[in-house]
Amino acid sequence: MAVPKKKISKSRRNNRRAHDALVSEAYVECAKCGELKRPHHVCANCGTYHGREVVPSSDAA
Repeated sequence: MAVPKKKISKSRRNNRRAHDALVSEAYVECAKCGELKRPHHVCANCGTYHGREVVPSSDAA
């Protein structure tokens, strides 16, 4: 069985974990309605993507 020969220092252990932190998600403003949305996703509020309506909005009817 593989067993470490020496103790791994706190510094070396923490350097290995440096990339494990959670990253906050990016949000951008919708060009049409101004609501926050994920980049490269359809706006949940107005249903537009890249300047055109993809999903019919509920207030259109």
